[in-house]
Amino acid sequence: MGEQSTAKLPQDIIDEYSALGVDLPALFSAGHLGSRMGVEIVEASAERVVGTMPVEGNTQPYGLLHGGASAVLAETLGSVGAMLHGRSSKIAVGVDLNCTHHRGVRGGTVTGVATAVHLGRTTTSYEIVITDEQDRRVCSARLTCLLRDATPRP
Repeated sequence: MGEQSTAKLPQDIIDEYSALGVDLPALFSAGHLGSRMGVEIVEASAERVVGTMPVEGNTQPYGLLHGGASAVLAETLGSVGAMLHGRSSKIAVGVDLNCTHHRGVRGGTVTGVATAVHLGRTTTSYEIVITDEQDRRVCSARLTCLLRDATPRP
């Protein structure tokens, strides 16, 4: 961590966090786990988040992309979208993740695209499609996040 993100973030959200004294582009990342796994956020908005992850270093004993790695990528992308939807007044917490693995991948990079299905006051849901470098579907996932108030109620 510590590297500034090159993700395209909505300017109004950058401005909102800046007014609170937070440099969102410097703070924004895939989190500690995502960073260890090489997840990079390429584009991010509440409606659509795109990210990549290398297969190397994220495989199971047979040399295939680990299903848990796909789950990490899916939850990271959906959670980033939920966080952007909730803005600075909400905290996004994943409550349900479902992944269906379609094919194995042995190398290269996978790309995930999280598309909003529902953007509500208290929950968000995203469909995440992970593909290989030949644009073949590797995994289909769905994530639901709860949006909690950033400052606890008294």
